Amino acid sequence: MTVAFGISGLPPSETGDDAFLDGLAAEGHTALELAFTKGFPWKEARCQQFGRRAADAGIRLSVHAPYFAMLTIDEPDRHARTRAAVEHSMKLAGHLGAAVVVVHPGHDRERTSDQLLETALEALGAIEPKVRHLGVSLGLETTGTANAFGNLGDISLMAAEFPWVRPVVDWAHVHAITDGRLTDLEAVRSVFHFLFDQFPAWKLQPLHCHYSHNAFGPGGEIKHVPYGDGTNPVEPVVAAAAELDVDLTLVSESRDAASHRAVWKDVSAVLEEIDRPVAGARPLASGAIDFPDPIEIVADAGGFHPTRLRRPLRLSNPDKLFFPDGYTKGDLVQYYASISRTLLPHLAGRAIVMARFPDGADGDFFYEKQAPAHKPDWMPVAPIHSDGRGGLIEFCTAPDRPSLMWFANMGCIEIHPWLSRLATVGQPDFAIFDLDPAEGASWEQVVDTALHIRVALDSLGLRSYPKTSGASGLHIYVPLDPVHDYARVRKFVETVGRLMVAADPDNVTMEWDIPSRHGMVFIDHNQNVGGKTIASVYAVRPRAGAPVSTPLAWEEVPAVRPEDFTIATIWDRIDRVGDPFAPVLAGGQTLDAAEAALGLTT
Repeated sequence: MTVAFGISGLPPSETGDDAFLDGLAAEGHTALELAFTKGFPWKEARCQQFGRRAADAGIRLSVHAPYFAMLTIDEPDRHARTRAAVEHSMKLAGHLGAAVVVVHPGHDRERTSDQLLETALEALGAIEPKVRHLGVSLGLETTGTANAFGNLGDISLMAAEFPWVRPVVDWAHVHAITDGRLTDLEAVRSVFHFLFDQFPAWKLQPLHCHYSHNAFGPGGEIKHVPYGDGTNPVEPVVAAAAELDVDLTLVSESRDAASHRAVWKDVSAVLEEIDRPVAGARPLASGAIDFPDPIEIVADAGGFHPTRLRRPLRLSNPDKLFFPDGYTKGDLVQYYASISRTLLPHLAGRAIVMARFPDGADGDFFYEKQAPAHKPDWMPVAPIHSDGRGGLIEFCTAPDRPSLMWFANMGCIEIHPWLSRLATVGQPDFAIFDLDPAEGASWEQVVDTALHIRVALDSLGLRSYPKTSGASGLHIYVPLDPVHDYARVRKFVETVGRLMVAADPDNVTMEWDIPSRHGMVFIDHNQNVGGKTIASVYAVRPRAGAPVSTPLAWEEVPAVRPEDFTIATIWDRIDRVGDPFAPVLAGGQTLDAAEAALGLTT
């Protein structure tokens, strides 16, 4: 569990950006919420420059949108302006490398909750096509007054409709509208439990929070007061988050520097207590890799259990050699724990097929679809009808970090999610071009083929995103709205693939006869079939070095090689570029126009 602590504000005009960031770092701050609350004083160029400097300083950025940019505005002369402000805030956040834009949902203005929700959902729907590909979340801040729209229940209903929407918990606001009840650990713990009941775990990692002391009355919050003059201590927030394995971004909204320092002092005291050694604990990983967020384990009669994990979990044989380089099973489990914040959104709401290697990468393996009887009770299953079996298969799912650790403990080196979500199980969320170099083909041939496919997709008006397979090839994803069935998506990929073969028959093939592929790049369109799966982005592959299937920017494709990214080397890249595959989750495309251009009939 980690806490990124910081303040909300902008650099003073008399202070340069570097000096401002250096000052924050000297105070121990690792977060900053840029307060664009009165408008947009910065242009794109400054945002890009400031974002790079903040990343170098280790400071996590967020943006607070203008106060007037509320989702429940329904006056025709105002709602276009407010929606444009939300869109612009998110675009600037993208330039900054900020993960979250904070927005106040709105006021009631004598409307019912259902009417307010309808207006807010309409606003989000209008904004979505312009922002969902940015890789930035819209954080809806909990209300602090009785006449405002946006309690956690309201926010959960909006977040359920849009994957790029998540909650922002203002603890002072929640304290005010609950008549001052957040005074102890049990009360704060109940808020976290509500969050886990209402939101998928990946939308809570990290949980973006505002914190201050305030004065309040029957109508809710009246004003902020200096830290120490209120009744909602910060210690239970940090302690409950640690209990439940929730990382926090904690933004102090106090009005004075002394309060910021006092809050950070109390947060630090809790973190020091949490970090005290647990008797008998040892590292999960071997020590060969410097993993972020390392986990400790304690031996017990059933094997080992991790300390400070939200779910009960038993681990076995963490020191067992799993890769020929010396990496262990414990290293694999730790990798999936450390990558969980980035990986979980790509697995959310999907059935998982496990590729299990009980004796490591060099041992025998098998695919397992049916969730085993000994799976944890807390892991949800996904029942999907199988024509081949004539009944239901209950697939495992991956809702949170403990589930990923359980997969790895089962020897699941690779994680294979379905191409469609459970809610639209017959309609995939993306089309996949699987480029596999046959024996005798070079990586350069794979790169050339990928770049040609990109040109074709661009000409068809379709965005596409490449990733290394983690083995020897490349995967190209075309994000889609879930409106086409698998057969239609497969036909589209096959058609584009045939065009590639016709354009470059000496280097590209779609022949099923394996000897005929020698020295060529094979385009496998049959990955786009219901029930077939492919190694997930950020999945480990069972090869020497423990390579990772890694998303790329198109500009990077000619300069990289698959072995560049492993469970040891991926971390600096994530810190530097974030998740280039986040836009894949946004969909936002259909094949209609592309099919018409290709002469395909539906």
